[in-house]
Amino acid sequence: MIDVVVPQIGESITVVYINSWMKKPGEAIAEGESLLEVDSDKATLEVPSPVSGVLVECLVDVEDEVAIGAIVARIDETATAGDSAPEKSGSTAAAAPESSEDSEVRAGPAARREAGERGVDLNGVSGTAKHGRVTREDVERAASGSAPAAAKAPAAPAAPSAPADNSVRQERVPMTRLRRTIAKRLVEAQQEAAMLTTFNEVDMSAVMDLRKQWQDNFVKRHGHKIGFMSFFVKATIEALKEYPAVNAEIDGTDIVYKNYYNIGVAVSGPKGLMVPVLRDADRLSFSGVETGIMELANKARDNKITPDDFADGTFTISNGGIFGSMMSTPILNRPQVGILGMHNIVKRAVVVNDQIVIRPMMYLALSYDHRIIDGKEAVSFLVRIKECIENPERILLEV
Repeated sequence: MIDVVVPQIGESITVVYINSWMKKPGEAIAEGESLLEVDSDKATLEVPSPVSGVLVECLVDVEDEVAIGAIVARIDETATAGDSAPEKSGSTAAAAPESSEDSEVRAGPAARREAGERGVDLNGVSGTAKHGRVTREDVERAASGSAPAAAKAPAAPAAPSAPADNSVRQERVPMTRLRRTIAKRLVEAQQEAAMLTTFNEVDMSAVMDLRKQWQDNFVKRHGHKIGFMSFFVKATIEALKEYPAVNAEIDGTDIVYKNYYNIGVAVSGPKGLMVPVLRDADRLSFSGVETGIMELANKARDNKITPDDFADGTFTISNGGIFGSMMSTPILNRPQVGILGMHNIVKRAVVVNDQIVIRPMMYLALSYDHRIIDGKEAVSFLVRIKECIENPERILLEV
């Protein structure tokens, strides 16, 4: 019998939360096949099976908090699918045997085990989780005699004159651990930092002309297109070198200046916004930046992102323009003290050399921590980015 434990998934992570089981007791599983999915404070990860065999029992339930290194399941590597699972004291089968009476009750292994230990009939327990699922907390409330927060049954059709019962037209779904963590950190960023935002606009003509001129050659040589983000990453690095406080962080009463440039790039995953990090971006070519961003975005989309992908970021760039955003005030990604917001490109009438012309324009926003970045510094930082984008040769010449 092989114990499945929660692996170490990050230096600062001590607990995870069970998000879902991908196998049920009695099902065969191959070595390396995903057994369960867990949420950490930084990402959602799949835990693979350490061996091939049959899953004998699940020791924890969905939404349970589990410590790193804890045993969550047992696999019999000598069994095959269809074999009778060995009975063990403390196992799910022994702790809460299913009878035909409660076989249709929606309850996970932990809830059934708790019911068996407390002598609670699951048929008499009202589930409060999604779809009426009975949780371990529901069993504990039933055992103590307290009234469970049962889901409301659909109300009878109201009389025409009665107000509508909105409770039957809404769905309550618990926030995922990752979403709760994101929410907590965004609120902390607003409460702890003296956050301000400054704006500017940039003419994208030069970058767009450059891409159009060299795009075909670039694709032939590197196998993928060059986007706008690589220009902004490179321009941001030039600005960070000139204004190092924007690349710093506050540690107590100290300012920590960072002489490396790990640029966080906000990407949208299936479970929310994530900010994986492009490490040592100053050492990457334009092609290297584009490739790195594509890889991080694909990992986020496929739930393959790891805690290491989020570590050691020094500055963040968020591109709301891909969703059509015209203007925004991005929130700091703590402990960083600056974040650049890109927006959509719109053709607008502007004055150039005393002539009204049509140019593709983008609004830029820099949110910053006023505790260590002065207004003049923030404005100058954004102007430096504007200069590099409107004259991209300055990026190559570093002038």
